[in-house]
Amino acid sequence: MMATRPLKTPSELLDADLISQEHLADAQAVAERYAIALTHTVVDLIDRGAPDDPIARQFIPDIAELTTTNEERADPIGDGAHSPVRGIVHRYPDRVLLKAVHICPVYCRFCFRREMVGPTGDGTLSPTELQDALDYIRSRTEIWEVILTGGDPLVLSPRRLAEIMNRLRSIEHVKIVRLHSRVPVVDPRAINAELVDALRQSGKAVYVALHANHPREMTDEARAACATLIDAGITMVSQTVLLKGVNDDPDVLAALMRAFVEARVKPYYLHHPDLAPGTSHFRLDIARGQEIVAALRGNLSGLCQPTYVLDIPGGHGKAVLGPQAVQAADDGCYSVSDYRGGTHRYPPS
Repeated sequence: MMATRPLKTPSELLDADLISQEHLADAQAVAERYAIALTHTVVDLIDRGAPDDPIARQFIPDIAELTTTNEERADPIGDGAHSPVRGIVHRYPDRVLLKAVHICPVYCRFCFRREMVGPTGDGTLSPTELQDALDYIRSRTEIWEVILTGGDPLVLSPRRLAEIMNRLRSIEHVKIVRLHSRVPVVDPRAINAELVDALRQSGKAVYVALHANHPREMTDEARAACATLIDAGITMVSQTVLLKGVNDDPDVLAALMRAFVEARVKPYYLHHPDLAPGTSHFRLDIARGQEIVAALRGNLSGLCQPTYVLDIPGGHGKAVLGPQAVQAADDGCYSVSDYRGGTHRYPPS
């Protein structure tokens, strides 16, 4: 199916044969709380004949989203606790998030900012709010990196992006601009020469962190979009969320990481799912996540190894969750585990 505009309502999902009539009321109930949007690229990836299709699971509303557990939080990673001005999150000393827009081309059903994004979310920064955010960045000389996120910053027009990048150009202590986006995989045709030119206006080193969770998302069109960015001198890294029923399988995750590397995208973060409301059906145990990550070690090139991380609830930053290979022994030596599960002694210094 080729749609010219995103599907945004349960009725449109029904017409596209993405949900059944019996699930329409459930989808409408979810839509009253959380935004829905699927681009034509995502719609074309969905296997309608597979009840547990991993692409559909990421984007089609599920009545389970209306079940909130006690541990879930509206702001699971504590953005609000580190927001000195609207649009800025300053959690780490040398970098800030600049959330210029809270709109996305698609809405993931597991989104950790699902209470903030969408048509009824926090919207786009006003000119005054954007100026206040940039003034904050200018006044903090320790800020080395600005991360444009939201929302998805690549939904902004090239003109708006160029304006932001040009204004960052004049802030001498900012050396790196990073953008977090799903656009290259969910709307690859939007990655064009005009957008690339806008991204290069800052005069800084520019990185794009690509969010994809399943190897089927890395289509030929997505790879071509990545090549357009990379060939223009923009470095790409990846971020993936470890999701039950989507990629909680070593073979699936290995295929995704290899697809990234083949497209010249360096695997960066593998996120344990956050405690966002209505997302418990996506979460797996940390121990299972560590088993999956351990299965990648030694069986995949070092280029394909992401860092498995947890954003500590409450805004306390990221913790690395990777399996522990080295443990202290009682005699002062160390016990070191190899990727096959064998253990070996290593002497103290």
